[in-house]
Amino acid sequence: MAFDVAKFRSETPGVAHRVHLNNAGAGLMPQPVLDSIVSHLRREAEIGGYEAAGEAADQIDGVYDSVARLLGAERDEIALTENATVAWQLAFYAIAFQPGDRILTARAEYAANYVAFLQVAKRTGAVIEVIPDDGDGMLDPEALERMIDGRVRLIAITWVPTNGGLRNPAAAVGEIARRHGVTYLLDACQAVGQMPTRVDQLGCDVLTATGRKFLRGPRGTGFLYIRRDLMRRLEPLMLDHFAAPWVAPDRYELRSDARRFETWENNYAARLGLGRAVDYALEIGLDRIEARCRALSARLRDGLRGLSGVTVHDLGRDPAAIVTFSVKNRDAAGVQQTLALAGINVSVSSPSSTLLDAKARGLPPLVRASPHYYNTEDEVDRLVSVVSAQVS
Repeated sequence: MAFDVAKFRSETPGVAHRVHLNNAGAGLMPQPVLDSIVSHLRREAEIGGYEAAGEAADQIDGVYDSVARLLGAERDEIALTENATVAWQLAFYAIAFQPGDRILTARAEYAANYVAFLQVAKRTGAVIEVIPDDGDGMLDPEALERMIDGRVRLIAITWVPTNGGLRNPAAAVGEIARRHGVTYLLDACQAVGQMPTRVDQLGCDVLTATGRKFLRGPRGTGFLYIRRDLMRRLEPLMLDHFAAPWVAPDRYELRSDARRFETWENNYAARLGLGRAVDYALEIGLDRIEARCRALSARLRDGLRGLSGVTVHDLGRDPAAIVTFSVKNRDAAGVQQTLALAGINVSVSSPSSTLLDAKARGLPPLVRASPHYYNTEDEVDRLVSVVSAQVS
C-alpha cells in the first residue's frame, strides 16, 4: 500500500504555514486530534466540566485501551500523566534504594533523569554507573552484561536520546534485565510515534513517553506503562484518594491497577486528544511510519553531509529520525534563526540535555532537525538548501 503523504498533509493544518522539522520537540497535531480537544473544551463551556466528562466517559476510558494497544500491554498496566517527566518520576521515585544499590544508565541519558539519579544517590547512598558504549556510540549490551551483580537495583536508559540520532539497543537490554531479574525502566519519549514500541518485545518493566512529540498529540500529556507484578509491589511517593481510596479512618487501599500513579483531577480534553493521536498512528501503522521516517532522515543526513563546513553528529548503526548537526563558524541559535526566517522549524539541542555524552564528544549546542512521515522530500531538501547558502 502506497504511503499517502498528501492525505496526511491535508489533515495537518500546520503544513500550510511552516516546514515543520521539529517533531522531536513537538509534532504538528492532525485535524482529528485538534477536533477531539476543541470539541470537548466547547462542551465543557456549554454544560460544565463535570457534565462534559460524564458525557465522554466511555471515550475517556478508552484512552487506556488505545495506549495499551500501542504498547502491546494490558489496560490495567497504563497510567495517564501530565507529561513524560512526571510519568518517569512517578515510577522511579517509587523504587526503594539502599546504600550500595547500583543504578546503571547510558552515557546519553536525558538530563532530567540523571538529576533524579543524583538526588536519590545523595539521599540513599545508591551508586550511579554508566554503561560503556560500543564503537558506534551505542550502549554496549556485552559491557552491561559484565556489570550485572547482586547489587544492581535498576537499569534505566533512554532508548532514543534527545539528540545524536542514536537508537540504543533497548530490546537487548531487556533480555539482560529479564535474565538477571533486574528492574528495567525505559524512557521512550523520542521513540513512541516514530517506531513500534511494544513492551512485550522490549522486555522493560516500565516505559514512559509523551504525547507531544512523534505521536503528534497535545502538549501536557504523557503516559506510564508498568508491568503488573512490579506495579503491585510499588507504592507511589505521593497519593490521593483516587490512587488510594480512604476506606477507614486509619486506612487506605491502593488501587490494583496502574492508576495508583494518577490523581483525581485531569485535563480531559488533552487526554481525549492523546487517545485520538494514538489511534491515528495505529491506523497508519507504526511499521509504515518508521520506514517513512527512516527514509526522510537518511535523505536529510546525506544532504547535510554533502555540504562543506557542515558536520552531522549522529551516532549508531541504525539512527532514528533526529538529525543533529553544526555549521562551521555559525552558532546553533543563529542557524536556527536563519532557518526560521526561511519558514523552517528546527530546534537547538543544548549539551546539558545529554551532559555525559556531550562532554565525552566535546559537543557544542547543536541544530536538531527531526522529520516525520507527513514531511516531504522537498521540505527536507529545502532545509539543506538554506544551510548550504550559509556555508557557501
